[in-house]
Amino acid sequence: MLNTPRSCRGMVTSPHHLASQAGLDVLKAGGTAIEAAVATAAALAVVYPHMTGIGGDAFWLTMWPDGRVETIDACGAAAGRADAAFYHAAGHDTIPWRGPLAANTVAGTVSGWEMALSWSHAMAPGLPLGRVLRDALYYAEQGVPVTAGAAEITRQKVEELRNVPGFAAQFMPGGKLPQAGDILHNPRLATTLRQLADEGLSSFYRGTVARELAADLEALGSPLTLADLQAHRATHQPALHARIHGADLYNMAPPTQGVASLLILALFDRLKAANADDFDYLHGLVEATKQAFRYRDTHVGDPAYMTVQAQDILDDRKALDRMAASINPDKAAPWPWQSQQGDTVWLGVIDSDGLAVSMIQSLYFEYGSGVVLPRTGVVWQNRGTSFGLDPQGWNGLRPGRKPFHTLNPAGARFEDGRTMVYGTMGGEGQPQTQAALFTRYARYGMPLQRAITAPRWLLGRTWGESSVSLKYEDRFDPEVIARMSAAGHQMERVAPFSSVMGHAGALVRHESGLLEGASDPRSDGCVAAW
Repeated sequence: MLNTPRSCRGMVTSPHHLASQAGLDVLKAGGTAIEAAVATAAALAVVYPHMTGIGGDAFWLTMWPDGRVETIDACGAAAGRADAAFYHAAGHDTIPWRGPLAANTVAGTVSGWEMALSWSHAMAPGLPLGRVLRDALYYAEQGVPVTAGAAEITRQKVEELRNVPGFAAQFMPGGKLPQAGDILHNPRLATTLRQLADEGLSSFYRGTVARELAADLEALGSPLTLADLQAHRATHQPALHARIHGADLYNMAPPTQGVASLLILALFDRLKAANADDFDYLHGLVEATKQAFRYRDTHVGDPAYMTVQAQDILDDRKALDRMAASINPDKAAPWPWQSQQGDTVWLGVIDSDGLAVSMIQSLYFEYGSGVVLPRTGVVWQNRGTSFGLDPQGWNGLRPGRKPFHTLNPAGARFEDGRTMVYGTMGGEGQPQTQAALFTRYARYGMPLQRAITAPRWLLGRTWGESSVSLKYEDRFDPEVIARMSAAGHQMERVAPFSSVMGHAGALVRHESGLLEGASDPRSDGCVAAW
């Protein structure tokens, strides 16, 4: 897939074609990019349940036509009862990855939808919430075909999920593994979505839905309570910003790893690399990634506990120069370093007015905690498993603390008037894939779809694997791979198109009003446009 779709009136990209079309239909009905993003996100929660859901967290980056860039942090905090003593009393020295004890943070996604829609409604009256959620509700009630990717992930993870409360009943009807093309229904989630449409999104935290969620969570043994849901609010945050040649880059502030994504691009902007995908290019981006990840893992977490401001390093040109100068152009720096995980969806929307949305939401691992709440059909995230049980340690568990997040939606404004939104799923790979698609497009002039289809790499561990090698898709020039090995990189070949490289997407609006979009052939997605 190399052709870059183009249009002028509106465009949506996401990792599932039905979700992209749900967003486009909202644009056609007169909705804004924000309303289309909520429609797409809600549909993804139903048609891509192994990757996302309303029981997870989300982050928004909104680029307004007047030049403003605003973000929403819809990340939930640890439960008031979630501390080391709670887990020790349950016989655990670490937080379990699956099950009710893994469901220990509030799900913030719906609060992000609510705040974003309030911004949209301040600009225009907007569509009824029931219309925005229409397609998600339909697919939950009437069913949606299981994707090949979902069937395979369920097969891979069945032994750790089979006995988690509610999982088998929802995703293994009759006790059988789902097959590609099977029709999946979630009528309880349809009822929940209808309640949200009727009562308003705040019901998820302070209404009928909240009471049902809290009752199920407590009955199953999660530390979350109704008080935790009621205390949650999405927050409006300034975007992080970095300046490179020809463009201003934007991303999410902590507790996300957005600063790492911007650092990679700021450092690579200082390096020499004549051509995309040659040795200097690949080596330079990998070494910039190591620098950025060391900074991230030393400093980034809940901003309430950080000792530095993430924006400061991005504004410190001398510090960036020193970091770039420390990169050996011929030799790989020592690795590994601590790695992060996660499964996620990214989506982008640009409407006819030029409003652009970069949005990402996640359950963390595949199917999150695996818990499917019986009253609501909601799959709850396990983002809080990233906490350690030493409250004084990095990302240490404390009641009310936000966990470190890999999620980071990105955007850019170019000197020539272009606006770009882009992102990917993939945990540790998110900053790396962002760097690949952005540099190929922006620095080397590669067409947008080709920049995403081209072979990618991943430094570090993903999806629960122990390998921390530099994985590369088997489509790079063999001479480049040989030089990388000779430079000291621990290379590991994977399939020519591998899902471990994430599901990326990007949209660009030119000053003329021309829209360009791309989706990832590694996903089930598409660009929907008119």
